[in-house]
Amino acid sequence: MANDSKKIQVTLVKGVASSTTRQKRNVLSLGLHRIGQSVVLPDTPVYRGMAKAVAHLVRVEEVD
Repeated sequence: MANDSKKIQVTLVKGVASSTTRQKRNVLSLGLHRIGQSVVLPDTPVYRGMAKAVAHLVRVEEVD
C-alpha cells in the first residue's frame, strides 16, 4: 500500500516574516524553511490541514 498511496508536494511561495507564530510553526512542521523550497509528503488529513492553515503562504500539488 505504501507504493499506491498518494502524495502531495507543498511549496513555500511567500515568506513567513509577517505571519503569526502558529503559522510559522505550521510551515516549519511541513518541513519548509525558505521561499521556493518544496517537500513531498503523504496525502493525509493532517498534512492537508496544516497546508490549508497556511494556504496563503504555500502551493499544494498532487504528485504521482
